[in-house]
Amino acid sequence: MTDQALIVTPRAASRIREITAHDPAALRVAVNGGGCSGFQYEFKLDKDQAPDDLSFERDGVTVLVDPVSITLMTGSTLDFVDDLMGQSFRVENPLAKSSCGCGTSFSF
Repeated sequence: MTDQALIVTPRAASRIREITAHDPAALRVAVNGGGCSGFQYEFKLDKDQAPDDLSFERDGVTVLVDPVSITLMTGSTLDFVDDLMGQSFRVENPLAKSSCGCGTSFSF
């Protein structure tokens, strides 16, 4: 898997750095079944990297993705947005056929 399997934007990296400044950890992104469109993204801080995790680095921060999740989001961009819907990490996934308004749920 290449570094282009997931692109982390500078805004996402900056926000990860802010929230991990006092307690270093990586941001884990996973795809789970559920949500209003069939699949949903899960974001959580994780201090432990599994042996088979893929690691993506940007500006000194790390994003971890498990092997099953990366197959559902290859070529995606992880961004951080601050808009009328609020602040959140968002994944722009070229493999998704549709997504819900909140940006955390999608289908193939």
